[in-house]
Amino acid sequence: MSQKSIAVLTSGGDAPGMNAAVRAVVRAGINRGMRVFGIYRGYNGLLNGDIQEMNLRSVSDIIGNGGTMLYTARSEEFKKKEAQERAADFCRSRGIEGVVVIGGDGSFRGARALTAAGINCIGVPGTIDNDIACSEYTVGFDTAMNTALEMVDRIRDTAQSHDRCSIVEVMGRRCGDIALQTGIATGATAILVPEIEYNIERDVIERIINTQKTGKKHFVIVVAEGVGGVRDLAKYIEQRLGIEARATVLGHVQRGGSPTVRDRVVASQMGYEAVSLLDKGIGNRVVVMRDGKITNLDINEALDMERVFDKKLYKIAMSVSI
Repeated sequence: MSQKSIAVLTSGGDAPGMNAAVRAVVRAGINRGMRVFGIYRGYNGLLNGDIQEMNLRSVSDIIGNGGTMLYTARSEEFKKKEAQERAADFCRSRGIEGVVVIGGDGSFRGARALTAAGINCIGVPGTIDNDIACSEYTVGFDTAMNTALEMVDRIRDTAQSHDRCSIVEVMGRRCGDIALQTGIATGATAILVPEIEYNIERDVIERIINTQKTGKKHFVIVVAEGVGGVRDLAKYIEQRLGIEARATVLGHVQRGGSPTVRDRVVASQMGYEAVSLLDKGIGNRVVVMRDGKITNLDINEALDMERVFDKKLYKIAMSVSI
């Protein structure tokens, strides 16, 4: 019986913890007697033959590193059926029977297409945005929140020193999870997210005025990337209330840095689960966290799910940030 071979790639935006997932895939695979290949630069690597066999030492000391040792890229070419067939043929030419794809929804669509072309794929959710509907947690989210928390805490020091209002934009695309949880953790006066319709007068100006009445003179407003407009909001607050206001866009600082314990552990669990599925000859699945446990779902079912925003947590935030 021939030795089973699998591969692993990272696709889309990088996220802290991706390296921990890669490490888990490589070591869990080798521990099961598999050959494990690393594909560099996402699906482009499959199309360009950018691949290398991994050993135990290939992934030494990477668990604490941000980014991804396999590099990442977005591939427009891979959306074409001809490219998908070519990638599958390349896998077959190297004896690769399965691929672990670490990334977001776009990466999972590529995994579904590659499975349809004959190569079993398992998706592992890796994105700081926490915007994958099928999983309550995505690798990188905790680190990004902790980075945002540290940055906002520092900005608050300056806001307090100057009796200033600081408006801080955090990442997350159209998902407000980073903003919501960072806002709660930093005691933000207001939190604006794309999932909740807001009114600037009611949800920002009135909250600042009411907080001023209690004696507070500095304020932090956390705004999700999908809402944007932080510079215009700063100008409006200055004109409307006569408070000095400054806007800060945290940007890609939230994507980098050493992953937290949670991201390292969850990434390791998910990588291990992905290898377990491929070892059984199972493909077209996504490894997910549901009710705090690691499990897996059919990739079609996973991609059809609609993300649910935690409105109760938002209500809590609005109640305690006064």
